[in-house]
Amino acid sequence: MSNQEVNDRIDAVDASSGHLQSSQALPVLSISDLLVAYDTKVVLNHINLSLRAGELIGMIGPNGAGKSTLLRTIAGLIRPQKGTITFPGLDRGDELRHRKMTKVGYVPQRFDIDPDLPLRARDLVGLGWDGHRWGVPGPSRLRKAAVDKALTLVDALSFADAPCGRLSGGQLQRILIAQAMVSDPPLLLLDEPLASLDLRSADAIVEVVDRVAHETGVTVLLVTHDMNPLLRAMDRIIYVVNGNAVIGSVEDVVKKDVLGALYGYEVEVIQVRGRILVVGDDAPVDLSGGLHHMTPRPEVPEMGSRIAEERR
Repeated sequence: MSNQEVNDRIDAVDASSGHLQSSQALPVLSISDLLVAYDTKVVLNHINLSLRAGELIGMIGPNGAGKSTLLRTIAGLIRPQKGTITFPGLDRGDELRHRKMTKVGYVPQRFDIDPDLPLRARDLVGLGWDGHRWGVPGPSRLRKAAVDKALTLVDALSFADAPCGRLSGGQLQRILIAQAMVSDPPLLLLDEPLASLDLRSADAIVEVVDRVAHETGVTVLLVTHDMNPLLRAMDRIIYVVNGNAVIGSVEDVVKKDVLGALYGYEVEVIQVRGRILVVGDDAPVDLSGGLHHMTPRPEVPEMGSRIAEERR
């Protein structure tokens, strides 16, 4: 089933959050007919999506569905075989403002740092400002102001002068988000920012990305295996399966007909004590207290039938 056919199963999906701008506004990001493949294996199959300014959007799906591939393609790290990625929502003034910066802030899934590295947190943020410039950076009031602004946005000023290697997981994630935001991009991509964090730290990161999207107007696209912490702040969800993607509110996407079309076989969606269960032709799958991905069927390797267990 094509991505367009999957989307046709959703009747006029339209997010209801009051945070969203008018539907008449041009999208910040527009993805059209995007095809990405590794050798002969299709990972993203003719994806069509558009994201509005100031949205917080969660992306979910089984391992190997292509979530990280989609983020890396948007960030320009992977060249698609077909399709376009454009930023139509940037007017002429915005284009000039971002000409020497970047349209995309990106935090990858893994960021390993030597615990003995004598680099302060604010210095790591500053590398996001210096990254596209030649030479050794010198003192700059403009640079310092941008770094302080980014640190303030993520509530990290209190540990800005601490060595990066001594930061907790939640603190380091804040610093990485600040680094991605220091050049003032209109779009922020986060790959598994809640992974390996305790509940309190995860909630703190959700507060940060909520602020980034809904107070600064930056569009945030966040990949996670557990949407439960995001439900209170998230505007829409992208569900990626079998190379297809569908976007809408949680209520519009996480339901029987839409997920059945994505997975290629009949499923049931059941709510039990605040949890969502997706029941396929095997055992029910617990969606982690609020929303989580379905477990793939590892024994079926082909696209278009069941979900193959594979590296994302």
